[in-house]
Amino acid sequence: MRADDAKAYFLEGYNCAQSVLLAFADRTGMEKEDLAAIALPFGGGMGRLRETCGAVSGGALAIGLLCREKSKAEIYALVHAFGERFREENGSLNCGALLAGAGVHPAPTAVPEARTPTYYKKRPCPELVFSAAAILETLLGL
Repeated sequence: MRADDAKAYFLEGYNCAQSVLLAFADRTGMEKEDLAAIALPFGGGMGRLRETCGAVSGGALAIGLLCREKSKAEIYALVHAFGERFREENGSLNCGALLAGAGVHPAPTAVPEARTPTYYKKRPCPELVFSAAAILETLLGL
């Protein structure tokens, strides 16, 4: 299941956006290294600004790459459906709100935190990337 792959990528050290996008790498026609580079700035709510969740951003990037034959309106409709389902399942699209809901209150900073067992234990991110990839897999019929 791609959701398991997304969670595994996150636990390997990829950010939330990269993890979701990489779970669909085999369908994009692109190299994993390029996909990871494209998604890198979207982690932590876009560069750790704590805005739109990187799992959501990674999902939107995946939609764009996986649905190239669709019109702009169709792509936007898919992103809306994806975002609404993510919000229904997780309570928000906002990184800061999702973290706060889990009792984590990091200040926006450009400096990434060390990936330690404590980091993974307190963050909802592994489950959020799982959720995003599962929603995408269902939405796109993959």
